[in-house]
Amino acid sequence: MNTLEIDRHPVAVNVSVTEAALEVELADGRKISAPIVWFPRLEAATEEERNDWQLLGNGQGIHWPRLDEDISVLGLLST
Repeated sequence: MNTLEIDRHPVAVNVSVTEAALEVELADGRKISAPIVWFPRLEAATEEERNDWQLLGNGQGIHWPRLDEDISVLGLLST
């Protein structure tokens, strides 16, 4: 019998921020989304600032240098 093994260290591969949500694509194919209102700095940012992100720790987190905002993938999954 096969069992599903949950990846305990999810890794982001792509990020997009819309007027409504933060959307993160994971290496295992999952896509997670959270309302933008949960992240006041992202909500108040310009489109250019929102699109200026970097992956941290091989994709374990996301950093917006112009906003001084850091969000972990595990943190997103636990909400």
